Amino acid sequence: AGEGSASTPGDGGGPPAPERVLFPPTFSVSEIKNKQRRHFMFLRWKQQQRKEKLALKKKRRKEREALGDKAPPKAVPKTIENQRVYDETTVDPNDEEVAFDEATDEFAPYFNRQTVPKILITTSDRPRGRTVRFCEQLATVIPNSHVYYRRGLALKRIIPQCIARDFTDLIVINEDRKIPNGLVLSHLPDGPTAHFRMSSVRLRKEIKRKGKEPTEHVPEVILNNFTTRLGHSIGRMFAALFPHDPQFIGRQVATFHNQRDYIFFRFHRYIFKSEKKVGIQELGPRFTLKLRSLQKGTFDSKFGEYEWIHKRREMDTSRRKFHL
Repeated sequence: AGEGSASTPGDGGGPPAPERVLFPPTFSVSEIKNKQRRHFMFLRWKQQQRKEKLALKKKRRKEREALGDKAPPKAVPKTIENQRVYDETTVDPNDEEVAFDEATDEFAPYFNRQTVPKILITTSDRPRGRTVRFCEQLATVIPNSHVYYRRGLALKRIIPQCIARDFTDLIVINEDRKIPNGLVLSHLPDGPTAHFRMSSVRLRKEIKRKGKEPTEHVPEVILNNFTTRLGHSIGRMFAALFPHDPQFIGRQVATFHNQRDYIFFRFHRYIFKSEKKVGIQELGPRFTLKLRSLQKGTFDSKFGEYEWIHKRREMDTSRRKFHL
């Protein structure tokens, strides 16, 4: 064959076999210009990463089984939570100052069983269907709550009417582009008022493997990871929405779980499968809250005195610094 021939020895002079392209070690998937090809190569790379990780995990497990009792202790993985920067306002349950504040704050009558929660749930002006359904489902979660759809009525006029009718709390659901995106919680008659950003709202019909409709039993309340003075106040606000004496026969639980300053709300029913096994069914709705401000007194956007305001550029400089 001549110098320009593409045939190889032993192939009978047929067309050459395609050569296998090897990417250089410094090659990045992001350098691929074709979007579909780039996405395909990224998925292959992720699949390979998972296989290598699983193989390493199996290898380590076999080594630990072979060593038996002589195996070294498992390493604790580093997470943002266990590397959290210490907050000087972290609450000590045995602190006398904290106990005095709890005995004299705005929620003390509730925890002393002197008042029974009565909640008014309202919306922004002219709510759309999704927000209306969310308010209706929220009213089935919080006992003794009433839904009122305001039409152009200012909150400053609603609050005196709520106080006159013995409501203890006011919840306002705001929306943007037909989607609930904010929650204002005001404790009556003297505050405080918390403003949250709301996201990841899921109604009951949107939750997979959901349980049957909730009953009218008073649910239990679980508050997780509200450790600072600010978080303690927010946790007491949520607790004051529910009657103090839950009806355990209903087996319903409302959970406010704080993780990295995001508050995840879930509503479950637990089922005893045996003496040792317990299953749970999510009833819904579910949503996520992010605290934006805490204001003294009732809602006053112009002249209100704020205890805490979330300032992103000043407060979010470290990923390991949390405020709740």
